[in-house]
Amino acid sequence: RYASSEEQSSNSHYSKSSAARKLATLRSFYKFLARSGHVVASPVTAVRSPRLDKRLPKCLDVSQIEALVNAPDASTMLGSRDRAILETIYSAGLRISEAVGLNREDLDEFSEALRIRGKGKKERLVPFGRKAAESLEAYLRVRQTFPLAPGEKALFLNYRGTRLTARSTQRLAGKYFKKAALQKKISPHSLRHSFATHLLSRGADLRVIQELLGHESLATTQKYTHVDVKRLLDVYRKSHPRAGGSA
Repeated sequence: RYASSEEQSSNSHYSKSSAARKLATLRSFYKFLARSGHVVASPVTAVRSPRLDKRLPKCLDVSQIEALVNAPDASTMLGSRDRAILETIYSAGLRISEAVGLNREDLDEFSEALRIRGKGKKERLVPFGRKAAESLEAYLRVRQTFPLAPGEKALFLNYRGTRLTARSTQRLAGKYFKKAALQKKISPHSLRHSFATHLLSRGADLRVIQELLGHESLATTQKYTHVDVKRLLDVYRKSHPRAGGSA
């Protein structure tokens, strides 16, 4: 018989998520073979995908955010750009793809808002804060010195004057995570998680956060309540006079 993917992953060095990805790749491959007439049926049809563990999103506290956005040297051309990117992602709760997909015309400096094209090409308007506004203003001044490629509309440019890629943004963020001495498993997406968690912990309505993040379903946004409940429990246990069980 075919072993389930959970049995296979438990007997190998693969994590459940890695096993699930590899299984999805095999399914796609055998679908292609079936369509092209090379096989009659897929041998992986009977193999179940592993049940993935639900992980709470990684979140930075405010002091860690402060250390991160101050890590780039804003006196340099690329450092000014990098600080603006980090500030914008955190201030507006953007995905990396949304940040690098921004065009210059998507930035409304007067209203301090961004027009975001999210998943499924759905557009939303997202405000950004004063710190991000200051960083963007400083970046826009030096952006004029970038060797802008003909017809390039991107807000965030690389040193060649073309649109910065998501991969490049992940690399530069990783450099500043290390410089700010943040934990290894933090990713650029952690800034988006931190944005939502900080809003929720300060009383923002979950529906508002859903709109700002561009989530299709409220259930997707509700994962942040688990983070906040944990924080509230920690505060309760440290603060309530009878929480420790003392007489």
